[in-house]
Amino acid sequence: MNIGILGVTGYGGSVLYQLMQQHPHVDTIYLYGNPDKPAQKLSEVVDQFYLEDTMITPFDVTTVCQQVDCLFSATSAGVAKELLEPLFKEGFPIIDLSGDFRLTSEASYQKWYNKPHAHLDGSVPVTYGLTEFTTDYTTYIANPGCYATATLLGLAPLAQEKKLDPNFIVVDAKSGVSGAGKSLSTSSHFSFIDENLWPYKLNQHQHIPEIMNQLKKWDEHIPAIQFTTTLVPLHRGLMATMYVKLNQEMTQVQLDHLFEQTYQTTPFVHYLNRIPSLKEVVGTNHCVIGAVLNETTQIVTIVSVIDNLLKGAAGQAIQNFNQMFGFEETLALPVFAQLP
Repeated sequence: MNIGILGVTGYGGSVLYQLMQQHPHVDTIYLYGNPDKPAQKLSEVVDQFYLEDTMITPFDVTTVCQQVDCLFSATSAGVAKELLEPLFKEGFPIIDLSGDFRLTSEASYQKWYNKPHAHLDGSVPVTYGLTEFTTDYTTYIANPGCYATATLLGLAPLAQEKKLDPNFIVVDAKSGVSGAGKSLSTSSHFSFIDENLWPYKLNQHQHIPEIMNQLKKWDEHIPAIQFTTTLVPLHRGLMATMYVKLNQEMTQVQLDHLFEQTYQTTPFVHYLNRIPSLKEVVGTNHCVIGAVLNETTQIVTIVSVIDNLLKGAAGQAIQNFNQMFGFEETLALPVFAQLP
């Protein structure tokens, strides 16, 4: 089959292009860019693709429909809802790495993204593609955000069993600089972030509402979470550390068993009887989780680590693609961490 990528020049789009070139069921990859700019070679835009003669052509709905069977959109927030609405309404297969359709409420989108939401009539359903917990797919997949992925996978076993004190969920998440995208900003300057830590968007990060939407599906009694994000001087990688209080007494053995049971058949989510480090997942599509119970306070510390560009973006998008079209879930996805 043929696929298209809109937004290949960003970090997520570039990683997606690299991986999909290795997919055994993909014949041709078409690249699309700004509809108002002329076509150009990928090698002229992304230095790392200096051997690539593939052209990035202006995005055009008719051309996309003629050339590809599925479109990946790896643009920044606000672009997809403007360009893809005709495809969306026609039921064309789309996997969207942006946050444009993760939230169904116009008011919520306006609040968290500071942009107007696309005006859809609700007749076209959207799949929130948290792959380990998604079984039914529509033609439009909203790929979860990186912070949301790590957090939800860490909380899922306890939330689904309604074992959380709904008023005591604290998330302290840290991400490398690539999570902010390729656009230049003060916070991504070397002189700012090198040997520095920067907490930002405390309780204001745009991934919070999608986390809450999913948590409420698992346990409607959860009213809110305390959520802190911190930028750390790393290229890539994300660690979400969660502190939760149990609403019923458990032992460490019972806690381990619950997590192991939840993820025993998942190829990319793994529970360890120890706390993982970030380097165990960088360069892979894995999410590795560890949890430690304080049996005196019944407070659990959960650590969930992912590569923000893979499991947090392009990798999960490919997982969704594989599941959507009935391919083996692990195809084209890296499983070995970068060494050293």
